[in-house]
Amino acid sequence: MPNTLSGFGLGMRRPHYAGFTSGDAPVDFVEVISENFMVAGGRPIDTLLRARENYPVALHGVSLSVGSADGRDDDYLDRLKQLVDRIEPTVVSDHLCWTGFGGFNSHDLLPVPLTEDALDTVCRAIDRAQHHLGRQMLFENPSSYIAFPGTMPEWEFLREMVRRTGCSLLLDVNNIHVSATNHGIDSLAWLDGLPLHAVGQIHLAGHSLGEHGLIDTHDAPVDPAVWALYAETIRRTGPVATMIERDGNIPPLEDLIAELALARAAACLTA
Repeated sequence: MPNTLSGFGLGMRRPHYAGFTSGDAPVDFVEVISENFMVAGGRPIDTLLRARENYPVALHGVSLSVGSADGRDDDYLDRLKQLVDRIEPTVVSDHLCWTGFGGFNSHDLLPVPLTEDALDTVCRAIDRAQHHLGRQMLFENPSSYIAFPGTMPEWEFLREMVRRTGCSLLLDVNNIHVSATNHGIDSLAWLDGLPLHAVGQIHLAGHSLGEHGLIDTHDAPVDPAVWALYAETIRRTGPVATMIERDGNIPPLEDLIAELALARAAACLTA
């Protein structure tokens, strides 16, 4: 599988830019939100280029919208390719979701009904994006809060998506825990069905308890149940590039480095 990202990294967020542009942060790679840097120039791209001098970069998109019936326009893919060509990231990823329709972007990761028709739509969009970029992409399993009637299990959808398109899987372990809990399914059973051979990167994050279930909020430390599921995941997959996402209540960089050490320790214990 043409993916050479390895080790343990963090999402590069504004409060911590100095640590990454200086190269002082003890991480193996950084991940950034693609859309934040899909610009011709200015401070954002300069910041990313400076960080790129110190670390491999993973580009993680939130607007490819592979589940949209009308697909993504060439302008978006052209701008993404310009960023890819300029940064030369190790991996490029996005989400199994849709984000808008008819030119409107909701700026939210909306759920895809896991049907055969939706699978066809998603696979066409992934094929088009990978062809446009000239490279394999990774796609993240979403957090799930509702179930559509008459649909296939998410793990079955992901298996077929990987088989048809040759894409890799960005496995969000927190999302497995959130989705499995919300739907009353054992998280290990969820893990059993996934195409673990295709996992090229792992995300870890925190969640919150909402009125009707767990919510993937990225505003808290990784939950102990997610750490346990991560340990089981890498026991099955072997070493996989792993990072922690934090988008709210962002602590000092040193705190995230300390939390990332827990992932390193888990990997050592399962080696």
